[in-house]
Amino acid sequence: MTVPPGPTEPSEPSLPPHEPNRDMPTEAYGGAGVPDAFGRLWTPHRLAYIQGAGKPTGPGAHEGCPFCVAPTLSDEEALIVARGALVYAILNLYPYNSGHVLICPYRHLADYTELSAVESAEFGDFTTRAIRALRSASGPHGFNIGMNLGSVAGAGIAAHLHQHVVPRWGGDTNFMPVVGRTKVLPQLLADTRKLLADAWPGG
Repeated sequence: MTVPPGPTEPSEPSLPPHEPNRDMPTEAYGGAGVPDAFGRLWTPHRLAYIQGAGKPTGPGAHEGCPFCVAPTLSDEEALIVARGALVYAILNLYPYNSGHVLICPYRHLADYTELSAVESAEFGDFTTRAIRALRSASGPHGFNIGMNLGSVAGAGIAAHLHQHVVPRWGGDTNFMPVVGRTKVLPQLLADTRKLLADAWPGG
């Protein structure tokens, strides 16, 4: 005679109600969109970057260069932090950290050695001002400052010179970018632009 299991005997665990049985074919649940064990951070705004939106069609100033277009727009629309006589400061649209600023000459040129003496002076001055504005606005612990000359050196838009000023904080490189290849940015670009514009030191 078979004795039914008592209430204290273990039974096979079941999955939570929101998860499908992993042994069942996904077709039984409609295929795509089936819940699984992976977490996701959706960043649909980056699709434009991946597809090359806003990238120049050629090396010329009138071939879609975003650094030539930006000064023709309002500061808010272009995310420009400050304008000088020969150079300007603009937020990186795809920043490494909040407050990632680019210093660009208005003139369409590709190489640092092409800057005139006065352009070079203002270029350096705006780099200094960017550092001071970032320190005043958000108190970073350090900075990465530099430029990539040429596409082989990593320049995303090689035809128009630009220098990166990236604020850094202790612990800002953690498992998210290292393992998850995801950067968490706690502030909207428009808010960052206004914060830095308000903190930008005068001449």
